[in-house]
Amino acid sequence: MLLQELLPIAAEQKEEFLNEDFSHLCSRAEEKQIDLKSKLAQVVIGVRRSGKSTLCRKVLRESGVNAAYINFDDERLENANSADLNTILEALYIVYGEFKYLMLDEVQNIDGWPLFVNRLLRQNMHLIVTGSNAKLLSNELTTHLTGRHHKITLYPFSFAEYVQVKQTDTQLITTRGMAELKRTLSEYLFDGGFPELLTESSKKDYIMGLLDAILKRDITKRFNVRYPEVLERLATYLLDNFAQEYNASRLAEMLGVSDHTINTYCHYLQEAFLLLSVHKFSYKSSERIRAEKMYAIDNAFISNRQNTFSTENIGWRLENAVYVELRHRADIKYADVFYYNDRSFEVDFLVAKSGVVEELYQVCYDMSNDKTRKREINSILQGAKKFHCNNLTIITFAENETLKQNDYTIKVVSADKWMLYIQDMQ
Repeated sequence: MLLQELLPIAAEQKEEFLNEDFSHLCSRAEEKQIDLKSKLAQVVIGVRRSGKSTLCRKVLRESGVNAAYINFDDERLENANSADLNTILEALYIVYGEFKYLMLDEVQNIDGWPLFVNRLLRQNMHLIVTGSNAKLLSNELTTHLTGRHHKITLYPFSFAEYVQVKQTDTQLITTRGMAELKRTLSEYLFDGGFPELLTESSKKDYIMGLLDAILKRDITKRFNVRYPEVLERLATYLLDNFAQEYNASRLAEMLGVSDHTINTYCHYLQEAFLLLSVHKFSYKSSERIRAEKMYAIDNAFISNRQNTFSTENIGWRLENAVYVELRHRADIKYADVFYYNDRSFEVDFLVAKSGVVEELYQVCYDMSNDKTRKREINSILQGAKKFHCNNLTIITFAENETLKQNDYTIKVVSADKWMLYIQDMQ
């Protein structure tokens, strides 16, 4: 691309960057993970429209540093390649003047970007990089930026952030106040946590547009997908059948492709952060790899799609939201999340670190039914005995109590309190 083509793009993006008002935005925990003093590239990854760009621009603006900004998710830069990166840098210097901080937004759109980043790091430039593809970034970071980057994963709004934006009072202990919190939780379980979705009147149009961008731009175009219609049908099936084990061979037969294609496309869907996978806990690696469930990155993909056949069972929606929250918390402490089942019992989620099970979770919308109550308690107790774990939690929609049984203590906690990190469960 020619310099004269790039100058107006850089100038327009600068105007957007400098005029954006961040005063009304909620604070997000990941802001504190970005270290502007570090010599490492700060790499923020996550699903499209989870707020990566806004988060990073907010951190830069509020820090007061002299920073430049370029967004590669711009149709005018669609054909840009690695040979254009130096010309883009030249355009930025012309538009911004001298700067020591540079934000490269959706940088995965440019092949060969890590070598460019490496060169800037050697020149002591402070870099913030965002991207919407986990594997592409991870592979290139590992290959070219080993030891020179700090990776941060951003999810859509957690429930704690959602209530902050909705200005729901979480401190009220009146019946009315607690009912309002439950109403907000129900809304969150159906609408999800994409930041822009809170102000969109047509949530379905927004999510369908986002899903289309993920499938066509982040996956089909980038990986030269041979059967895009199979990819779309597979994504639809997995989003309709979230929280259930899937069988690649059956899906391959149903969609008329090979097992290899199904497995490859499943990886693509995870790499683009549309789906999150959880493996069965086992000390045998072959069994961990073989058994797998999928969850949606956000509940919005369960509700707000055309022709969706996803269940209206709010218990499964609660399970999806709990898994995403658990995954987020596990990322922070470098732990892993699994599920477990055998012929006698099933545990929804196990949190393990270095192969040691530290926490067990059951998710049950309503434990008022005696049969359901016995099943959930029995399952988590069997899990506690099998995995030698004493940290036991059953997450429900509304119930809170502490159970003592068979020398174990089980915390039964409502989802709103658990998601808000409220420690006093009584």
